[in-house]
Amino acid sequence: MTALSELFAAHHATCDLAFADAEVAGVEARWTEATTTLGRFDALMKTHFASEEETLFPAFEKATGMTQGPTQMMRLEHEQMRALLGRLGTAVTTQDPDEFAGAAETLLVLMQQHNLKEERMLYPMCDRAVGGDAGVVAAVTAQLAS
Repeated sequence: MTALSELFAAHHATCDLAFADAEVAGVEARWTEATTTLGRFDALMKTHFASEEETLFPAFEKATGMTQGPTQMMRLEHEQMRALLGRLGTAVTTQDPDEFAGAAETLLVLMQQHNLKEERMLYPMCDRAVGGDAGVVAAVTAQLAS
């Protein structure tokens, strides 16, 4: 069985590559391409957030009783990233390269910090708490593959 930490870290890498494609297109003001690549990145991020918020975090919280700890912080950071994704979408729609670059830079820093916290702390905790739950692993696998 694949560890939850491996599944999510691999999905982080997929999201990072999609972000890089969108960032290059937006910064270079290739708006048609930016629309497409940002759409792909946004969809990947929504899938990632949903898998964590609907499956992983509730299972972890139920297993550990921790509801005000790391999962709460990750949800808050997800909201910040969703807002930045919205700013990127608006910048593409209005073809504003400066707004796009600013939002992309902020999102990049936030994602890097967020992913480190998840990969180094939260996911290993989840592996220990619910990694042996075949239902959770199967659900996450299916969600991240969609």
